[in-house]
Amino acid sequence: MDHRGQREDGMDSLIWIGAGISLLGLLGLVWCILRVFRARREKLSDEEMRLVLSRVLPANMGSLFLSVIGLMVVILGIWLG
Repeated sequence: MDHRGQREDGMDSLIWIGAGISLLGLLGLVWCILRVFRARREKLSDEEMRLVLSRVLPANMGSLFLSVIGLMVVILGIWLG
């Protein structure tokens, strides 16, 4: 049995897992953008806008982190494959 075929299948899986993680991060970033646009459209006071932004910031950073980690996994899968 050829072990190279199994290795390629594993690396393909790694690439798809990384792409899925990146997609989750991207969806989170889109949610953050839409939430802030909605808040801007509502013409909130400075205090209310700061509250919205303080709630969105952790989600934004987490989503960015997921996107970066996912892309790193994709690159690792390509490099090892």
